[in-house]
Amino acid sequence: MASQKNSCRLDACAAKRTIAAAFALAGAFVLFVPMSLAQANPAAPSPAQQMRSAIQAAQQGNDQQALSIVNTLLREHPDFVPALKLRGDLLEESGRDIDAAQAYAKALKLAPNDPDLLLKVGIDQLVTGNYAHAIALLHRRLGFTPRDRDTLFYLAQAYHLNGQNDLALKTITECLHVAPTNASVMQKYGELLVSSGNNQEGIQWLLKAQHADPALSRIDFDLGVASYNSMDFAGALKYSTQAVTHRPDDTEALALYAATQVKLAHWQSAEAAFERILDAKPADLTSLLGLGHCEVELKDYSLAVEALRQVLRMDPTQILAYFYLSRAYAGLGKAAEAQQEADIHNRMLQEMSVRPAGEDVQRETKVWNQARQLLLEHHEEAARLLFEQSAVGPSATPGNSYVLLGALYLSLGNAQAAEQNLKRALQISPAVQGAYTYLGILALQQGDLNRAEQEFNTELAHHPNYLAAIAEIGEVHYRQGQWAQAAQQIARSNTTDPTLLYMLCDSYFRLGRTQDAEVTAQTLAAYARHQPHVIQGLIDLADRYGDASLAQRLSGDRSP
Repeated sequence: MASQKNSCRLDACAAKRTIAAAFALAGAFVLFVPMSLAQANPAAPSPAQQMRSAIQAAQQGNDQQALSIVNTLLREHPDFVPALKLRGDLLEESGRDIDAAQAYAKALKLAPNDPDLLLKVGIDQLVTGNYAHAIALLHRRLGFTPRDRDTLFYLAQAYHLNGQNDLALKTITECLHVAPTNASVMQKYGELLVSSGNNQEGIQWLLKAQHADPALSRIDFDLGVASYNSMDFAGALKYSTQAVTHRPDDTEALALYAATQVKLAHWQSAEAAFERILDAKPADLTSLLGLGHCEVELKDYSLAVEALRQVLRMDPTQILAYFYLSRAYAGLGKAAEAQQEADIHNRMLQEMSVRPAGEDVQRETKVWNQARQLLLEHHEEAARLLFEQSAVGPSATPGNSYVLLGALYLSLGNAQAAEQNLKRALQISPAVQGAYTYLGILALQQGDLNRAEQEFNTELAHHPNYLAAIAEIGEVHYRQGQWAQAAQQIARSNTTDPTLLYMLCDSYFRLGRTQDAEVTAQTLAAYARHQPHVIQGLIDLADRYGDASLAQRLSGDRSP
């Protein structure tokens, strides 16, 4: 929950070079000024003299004069690395972080193995969210400064924010070995332990850090997060209250405080905290949803409806908002509206339950994209081997790689290659999952409804609960005008495919099941919120069946 910028912080003496140290380093650089610079204009001050003058001015407290001298030097010698580094330090000390980062970045291009610049630019890339680049720079610095505390600290944070938590924990452990008594390192170690799910040990290290330095930045917040994750809500309330007291404008601390009050059913305190967050961040969905929940519990149903409708205008996939909105409508005595919101909530919950986990989706998408590129480059066997080697769980069966290859060819419009690979899969394993379904989809593309139905039924004979085949046979029934069968099969499949959901909505309208049609339309609208043509198609469908209220809601007004 910690913000990226704040969670990147180490103690002041480690995070940034002091200006005095910068001057000392720059002074050392002037001993190594290239002869080409030193002799460029004998009548003018040499770069070494200009650097000394800049350092002397800054040491006397005249930073503007120092910066002016450095700027003059850089106009004459724009690639002079010591001057760029000193300019960066001066700008950083004056609070001009963006300009300082540009100076450091330019210097690093000219001196790509400079350890100090690698740290400076690495930290900047970390703070600005370029985690992979930060990792590369900080890892390179370790080659020049092994076991350096600063580098290990920020590298651990970069790994953490890049989702590489095992490497983050390994790196901060090494950092702790280097600096076992440093409070900031203890704090980061505890924070990363908590992030890895080891809350109890994480709390112990956070308490050690607090004992070593009670003034540590955000230590109360970190302890609050660890307590909350451990379901010690009394502890979470204690620490989050301290965090908010110390930093009243810290919206993350307020969010932790509000979430803890919700867990303790202290609805008025939670409501007030959410309102404070929304004063600072009016578009914060989590806080707006939390506010709506609190207002439902406090029986302020009209205010709850207003807040929750705003949530769904901003993001129609917020499943909990439908649940709380249903309760709010029920509290207002609007039974029909309450039932419709409850139906949408239940429908989306069912679909979520059959969806693969986010990590699985990302992995499959990555493999699919790599295989697609291989096929485009005519490396079919390499693509098949990629599918075979990446298969896990039930999909790691003989013939499955040919099924996926066939499906990929199908998506590329190569029907002949798709059919060859799908039939090859069935030769290897006659019951391999998915082969008959994709052959059925191929038949659908070719307009052969009878063969498509036969393929889907064969798939279901082998795999009765294969949702893709259930959905596709629903499409066959839809094209055949068998609305009841189409609706039954498509609904049973829990699909989120826009085309199939549109067919389901149309089937419900044709069957006179208006409420089911409206629930389906609003569910599809939630999933297709970034696809205006889909939303317009639904509005046209609602208009076709004379459902003006649905058309109005789809147009953006969720009022009943």
